[in-house]
This record gives sequence, C-alpha cells and structure tokens, in this order.
Amino acid sequence: MAQRYVRVKTPQGQTYYGLLNLNRSVEVLDAPPWLGGQSSDLTLEPDSYELLAPCAPSKIVAVGKNYRNHAAEMGTAVPEEPLLFLKPPTTVTANGQPIFYPKQSQRVDYEGELAIVIGDRAKDCTLEQALSKIWGYTIANDVTARDLQSKDVQWTRAKGFDSFCPLGPWIVRELSAGAQLQTFLNDAAEPQQSAPISDMVFSPEFLVSYISQIMTLLPGDVVLTGTPAGIGPMQVGDRIRVEIEGIGSLENFVAAR
Repeated sequence: MAQRYVRVKTPQGQTYYGLLNLNRSVEVLDAPPWLGGQSSDLTLEPDSYELLAPCAPSKIVAVGKNYRNHAAEMGTAVPEEPLLFLKPPTTVTANGQPIFYPKQSQRVDYEGELAIVIGDRAKDCTLEQALSKIWGYTIANDVTARDLQSKDVQWTRAKGFDSFCPLGPWIVRELSAGAQLQTFLNDAAEPQQSAPISDMVFSPEFLVSYISQIMTLLPGDVVLTGTPAGIGPMQVGDRIRVEIEGIGSLENFVAAR
C-alpha cells in the first residue's frame, strides 16, 4: 500500500502532519511533508486524534468541464483552454464531516474529483517543471449550488459556501494514470459517476503549468482537476462517497445549515 500522509488534531488542539500506519496510528512529522518534514519521536495512537483535511491550502484552483462527457451533459463544448475558478480555503472540510446545505439554494450537487497537492512554489512553469511541482494526490468533492451557478454570471457564490470542498482523507505520492474515479450516493450499488482519470481533457501537469502562468501556486495549495459525467443533486441526510483507485474513499453527509 502506498504511504498515506495525513493531517490530524489532538484533543489538546495541536495539529500535526504525519504518516498513517496500517494499524491507524500516526507517525508524526516535524513539518508538512512537502516542506521536508521528517519523522519525530511522537506516535499518536488510533483513538487519540481527529483526522483533518490533509492540507490547509492558501487557495483552491478548480477546473471546469475537464471531462468531455461532463461538458456534454452540461450542454456545452469543451473549453479550448482550461476553465478556471477559485474556491475559498473556508470551503475545505474533512472526511466524515458534514456538507451544509445553504438556505439560498434549492439544488446542491456532488462533483467527485481528483485533487492535486502542490509541493513547491510554482510560477511560469514548463510542463516538465510543473510535473515536479506536484507533490501528491487526494480526493475532493467540488460541491456546487447548481441553481445559483445557473443564476449568477460567475461561480463564486455557487462554489464558495463553507464546507463545499470536502478533501481527503489523505495524500498519496503516486497514482496510476488510468485510476478509476467513482462517486456513490447513499447505499446505491452502482456509482453515479465512473470514469478513469485519463479521460481528462487537460492533464494534471498541463493544468499546473497553465495556472502557474497566471498565479503563483504555493506549497500546500490544491488544484481540482474537474469532474466526469453523472453529477446530480444531494438532499439533507444523504451520504456521498467519492472513491479513487490507489487513494481510497472520501465520504461526507449532507446536513441543514
């Protein structure tokens, strides 16, 4: 199994980065792993911490319509260049935590996605340089108030509510190019979304290079790479699980705000 890098909080309120062991204990690092964190003498036992989102990004850069089948279901063409938008850091929430349904919306959708975690400052990168700036991969749910997205000219409100970016549960360093992404609603046997990440129009390294020509990406920043076809609404009480082969699963539930 690939090493799983986590971010945790103790009952005393201390936050640590660490390596998750098979028995669920955490080997604490002395700094974020992308900043060269090394093993310390501290190990947290399985019941002695809370699992947080695996990083605390300064920004989340998201990409719209990066799967042809999703662009088609939205009734639009694939953009000629990556379609970018931002989600505020306050949207980030952890595995197992609620997605809060805002009173302003009548339709809130799931969007399962592969998320890139940046490991080094990235500015004006070539494709080769961009690949080296990708530290690892995790899972995201780009939750969207679909009715507000249709209503507004831009997407800040629809994408920006607190809890609208579940992230986690951990980061892995490597991922197969053909890894399957699947999204499940409640106890359904069949996934709502299912596609290999190789179906992306613009590859992870292309996205990082492209974004770095616009804004500087900082260590710990997150890039959401787009969602495949099969998006759909969630209701209060629903559970949504996004799985990516080689990473694991991210599960959250929907609660009234």
